[in-house]
Amino acid sequence: MFLKLEHPKILSEVVSIISDLVLEVKFRFDDNGMNLVAVDPATVALTALTIPKTAFSQYEAQNETVGINLEGLKSVLRRCRTGSSLLLTTEDNFLKIEIHDKIKRVFHLALIDIEGEQREIPPLEFSNEVEMSSIDFYEAVEDCKIMADSCRFEKRDSKFIIEASGLNSVRLEFSGDEARISGSDGDGRYSLEYLQKFAKACKVTDKVKLNFVNPKEDTYPLKLEFIIGRIALIFILAPRQKTDN
Repeated sequence: MFLKLEHPKILSEVVSIISDLVLEVKFRFDDNGMNLVAVDPATVALTALTIPKTAFSQYEAQNETVGINLEGLKSVLRRCRTGSSLLLTTEDNFLKIEIHDKIKRVFHLALIDIEGEQREIPPLEFSNEVEMSSIDFYEAVEDCKIMADSCRFEKRDSKFIIEASGLNSVRLEFSGDEARISGSDGDGRYSLEYLQKFAKACKVTDKVKLNFVNPKEDTYPLKLEFIIGRIALIFILAPRQKTDN
C-alpha cells in the first residue's frame, strides 16, 4: 500500500472527531479509496468515513485492512502543518507515516488486530431530509445542551424544529429560508452528548444533511452527513425512546 495525500489537515481534524467516539478502527483500502465503519463501545453510534481514491495525489492499494489505535494516529496527524504532504505505507506490522514539509518526519504506528467482521452502513430508509448551515446546527445543539441531555428533532409541514426540555426548555424553528426541508413529517429524540461530538465536524464544513423520519416507525435512527471537501463523514445515532427525557 502506498498513499500520498496533499493538505492532510482536514484528515487530521476528521480523525480527531472520530477518536471521541471509538479508540480502535479498521481502515479499509480498496479500488475505490480509503474508508472505515465503526461502532462506539455502547453500540449507540456508528461512524463512517469515506475518502475516494481521487482525493489522493498517489494511491496504490489492493483490498488491505489495517487496524489502528486512533489516539496514536491523531497525535501523529496533529504534527501536519499547512502545506504538508502525507505518505502512508504498510511496512511489516507497522503503518509508516511520513510527513513532508520543511523537513521529512517518519513515524511508525504498530498495527493491531481488531476482532469481529468488517462493519457496513446499515440499509436505512428515510422519508425526509433537512440540509442546513453547519454553524446553525452547531449553535442549536449548544443551545439545547444547556437545557437537557436529549433533544427532539421534528419535521412539521415546511418547518424543521429542534427542542429540548428539562426544568427549563428551548425551541428553535427553521423555515425554508434557513434550511432545505423536504419529505414526510415526523420526529425523533436523540442524545445531546453524542450530538455535541458529531457537531465538531461543523467547524470544518459549511453544510450538514439530516435524515430521521421513517413513516412506518415510531422511533428511528438519525443520520448526519458532513461533506468535507472530498471526504464524506457520516454518523448514525440510535434514537431515545419517546418516554425518555
